Amino acid sequence: MFTILRPQQVEYNILCGATKKERTPYMHEIQYELPYLLTREQASKFLGIDPKSFDRYIRANDDLERFMIGRQERYTITSLSKFIKAHSI
Repeated sequence: MFTILRPQQVEYNILCGATKKERTPYMHEIQYELPYLLTREQASKFLGIDPKSFDRYIRANDDLERFMIGRQERYTITSLSKFIKAHSI
């Protein structure tokens, strides 16, 4: 049985540093849209790192869950978040 994945645009609000009540003037909210399955470039942008660093430190690790479309790897926000939480010091 196969699951049909529909590419939906999901809006993510990333708040830098605090909740709305705790926000100070130098903190800002970033809004951008990402598809459900992220490319290497989109995943590195979500994490705030260079794509080459993503390849070297994150993508090279077998613990990161991937979704393959042909020979291209795709990642979800959830799998990236789980990986970062599992490998935090």
